[in-house]
Amino acid sequence: MLSPHCRSWDETIKLWDPNHQQSIRTWREHKYSIYSTVWSPYHPDRFASTSGDQTLKIWDAKEPASVQTIRAHNHEILSCDWNKYNEYVVVTASVDKSIKIWDIRNPGRGPIGSLLGHDYAVRRVKCSPHSETIIASSSYDLTLALWDTMEDRPLLHRFEHHSEFVVGVDFNIFVEGQLASCSWDETIHVWSIGD
Repeated sequence: MLSPHCRSWDETIKLWDPNHQQSIRTWREHKYSIYSTVWSPYHPDRFASTSGDQTLKIWDAKEPASVQTIRAHNHEILSCDWNKYNEYVVVTASVDKSIKIWDIRNPGRGPIGSLLGHDYAVRRVKCSPHSETIIASSSYDLTLALWDTMEDRPLLHRFEHHSEFVVGVDFNIFVEGQLASCSWDETIHVWSIGD
């Protein structure tokens, strides 16, 4: 069984097998630090990566090079996630304070959506496992934001309970509407949407 690849400051992505002491594959294609890697929920060998080189790359773990490169932002890209309801949609988050939504079948048209509302870099982005249109993001502006991409005003809620950079966010796959965030303030908050 292959375990998730690691992201790195040395500009490499490594694929690991828990039964081996060394990585089983290394890719050297990004031109700057790699901040995020995430497996596709649809294809067991496909994953995405983002980097300070302003690109989103799509990979097949069986191939020696990426299968697609998208110049997704004009600044470092800190995070990405796959939409859990559409295998062709990947969301990216950047130092430019934006979240962009990409249809990887036709990236030349540009993003199919952009979310603006953070005051500083967006550190992490996660797509809901319960809704095709809900996205959560955490930011260096000390907030966690909840978005609905189908709304005219997509920013649904901003949580402001951290006192330092909010560096992580995730949805509970078992409890709809529940999220957790973590911060440099050494706290973890669990949120219930609708409470």
